[in-house]
Amino acid sequence: MDIFKVSSSALESQRVRMNTIASNLANAQTTRTGNGGPYVKKDVVFQTMPVKAKADRSLDGVKVSGIVEDTKPPIVIYDPGHPDADENGNVSMPNINVIEEMVNMMMAFRAYEANVRAFNTSKGMYQKSLELGR
Repeated sequence: MDIFKVSSSALESQRVRMNTIASNLANAQTTRTGNGGPYVKKDVVFQTMPVKAKADRSLDGVKVSGIVEDTKPPIVIYDPGHPDADENGNVSMPNINVIEEMVNMMMAFRAYEANVRAFNTSKGMYQKSLELGR
């Protein structure tokens, strides 16, 4: 049953990753946040998580160890008509590459799909082994 714990930990981690990427995409044009500046891109940090296993083997799952803010400076554009423009007409925009975020979203989705398939394959193998016992 440990394989289900591994798959479910990966599913949960990829769900958090997809939500974080969705937040980045939704705020790609946000120039003012509660902190006063533009939205700062966030990234998910994964780490291994031991899963209870037999003494002769070990399995590792994955968990989100944190969500960190990107350290890149914001993109400054000249737009004097923008409500958030400074006295020189410059606006600080989030340093978010929408194409890069979409690629990250597709990768997270593919990883999620692969873990669903692994979970379903394991479930099918357990069901077949139970049928053998009849």
